[in-house]
Amino acid sequence: MENVETNENLTPEQLETRREEMKDFYDKSIPYLESQAKYEKALTDIEESRYRRATMQIQYATMMSAAQSQEQESINEQDYSSNDSVKPLSKVPNEGKKLKRE
Repeated sequence: MENVETNENLTPEQLETRREEMKDFYDKSIPYLESQAKYEKALTDIEESRYRRATMQIQYATMMSAAQSQEQESINEQDYSSNDSVKPLSKVPNEGKKLKRE
């Protein structure tokens, strides 16, 4: 392992040199961090757009499904009312009654 000097072993001049080195390191790193922040923001914007689009597609599909089921019910009701020979089960007379044996 390499020797690591602690703050206790450094002279004030060495401490000041270290601080300047750290400041230079951070100053040089800022453009990279800004680029990364810009990249991460772009990714977030893309993900939010995908989420909104998927949500809208789900809402549209739900709306269309409800409209189609209402349309199908309407068609079924029209079929029953226009055809007298076919009646829905709930309107059959004597429904649920048993036949008598002779």
